[in-house]
Amino acid sequence: MLSDVMEDYLKAVYHLQDGGDSPVSTSAIAEHLDVTSPTVTSMIEKLEERGLVDREKYKGVELTEEGETVALEVLRHHRLLESYLTEHLDYDWAEVHDEADVLEHHISEEFERRLAQALDDPEVDPHGAPIPDADLTPPEDDTTPLTDHDSGTELVVARVREHDDEELRYLQDVGITPGTSVEVVEVTPIGMVTVAVEGTERHLPEDVASTIRVRPSGVEREAA
Repeated sequence: MLSDVMEDYLKAVYHLQDGGDSPVSTSAIAEHLDVTSPTVTSMIEKLEERGLVDREKYKGVELTEEGETVALEVLRHHRLLESYLTEHLDYDWAEVHDEADVLEHHISEEFERRLAQALDDPEVDPHGAPIPDADLTPPEDDTTPLTDHDSGTELVVARVREHDDEELRYLQDVGITPGTSVEVVEVTPIGMVTVAVEGTERHLPEDVASTIRVRPSGVEREAA
């Protein structure tokens, strides 16, 4: 049986790989989990012994097929829980990430099934992140960062970063949530992105704009 911390590491590697197959550095994992690099190295050794990750010295860490399956199951739990907390328990979308982080390790397959049933099998969580299906198929991502687009481009917000509560509250206040139509007004050399939301200009730091995932206006989300 895996510990909660082991599952957190596998989820972190999956998140940092962002659907790709490039190795993830120890330093990136340490920053993501707010731990030291030696702590990461020690845990990666344990995960490698269990056949959950492959590690190549000086290059980084990748999930094995088994490790990816574990990560997807934890992500499914997490995102279903976030959806349930917002839809049925009136949690604000800025509050659910930490709650789901605690609960995701401790629900049974039957509880997961009933959660999905109660929610009518949602495809995305409250932040727009795709929910792996019951077969734990890796979800496809057809979105791009807001910062990839030039002035005049009309887009629809698909997903926002989930783990920064202050950022989520700000985006909610200015109306930038999944499903919102936006138009890129200006991308400045000083690291600001201006978008129009229902005729009102909103100014976003580049590091925030880069985490907002979008689709071209008029493109429906394909089922994962």
